[in-house]
Amino acid sequence: MLMPQFSRTQSDAPLTKSVVAIDAAGQPVEKQIACERPLTLYLNWKPIVTLMTLGARPEKLALGYLKNQGFITDIDKVESVIIDWDVNSAAVITSESTEGLEQKLEEKTVTSGCGQGSVFGSFMAGLDQINLPQVSLKQSTVYALLKNLGEYNETYKNAGAVHGCGVCREAKILSFVEDIGRHNAVDTLAGELFINKQQGDDLIFYTTGRLTSEMVIKVAKMGIPILVSRSGITEMGLELAQQLGITLVSRAKGRHFLVYNGAENMEFDEANS
Repeated sequence: MLMPQFSRTQSDAPLTKSVVAIDAAGQPVEKQIACERPLTLYLNWKPIVTLMTLGARPEKLALGYLKNQGFITDIDKVESVIIDWDVNSAAVITSESTEGLEQKLEEKTVTSGCGQGSVFGSFMAGLDQINLPQVSLKQSTVYALLKNLGEYNETYKNAGAVHGCGVCREAKILSFVEDIGRHNAVDTLAGELFINKQQGDDLIFYTTGRLTSEMVIKVAKMGIPILVSRSGITEMGLELAQQLGITLVSRAKGRHFLVYNGAENMEFDEANS
């Protein structure tokens, strides 16, 4: 598959910073803390939103966010992505029509995402056209995946204060990213799949964050039929998973998990072990 050709900058920012704190014994200790910085997204030089982000893979975050919001749909029409940390901006230039952009920007909803995310009127569009495959998932695969994920979360291990998301094929982690908010992390991975023109029908999406409506919708838009979380779910997240046909696995840690939707797709091959 040919990769899209467009001008781009690779400008990952430092993810942690060393600072001195005072411990409970009154002694100075050097610790790592997670960095947080604003990144204002522009589409054809029009400001769209300012995201508070860790700064990992900002190009993919910008593209994934714009795609998930329905502002862009064709990666081949993207002409350039310009990241400039001097002014904390990400500018996406596309030849794709942006007609109706002003109206979409007027319909904004503040979401339940960490760091307070926003979605626009076009975010819910096209959900009735999503047709996800029903894919079987082995209990042993969930256990192996959770074990393999222990090798990731580097920023969380060093500094805390971040969420992590991963795109996986069975128990293999294909890509993993951390950010201040889980919505940023999922947008970054959505941007990665968008650039690679990769289908999600044989993938599993993992997140450390809770499964809200926003998370379920974004994973569905990536075409991924299985969503696994270390955290809990919301009522609307569950209702949308049922509507969209996503296998929803929550509270997954160690050898424990709960299947809230899609239990018929689960193969409990280690139920008695």
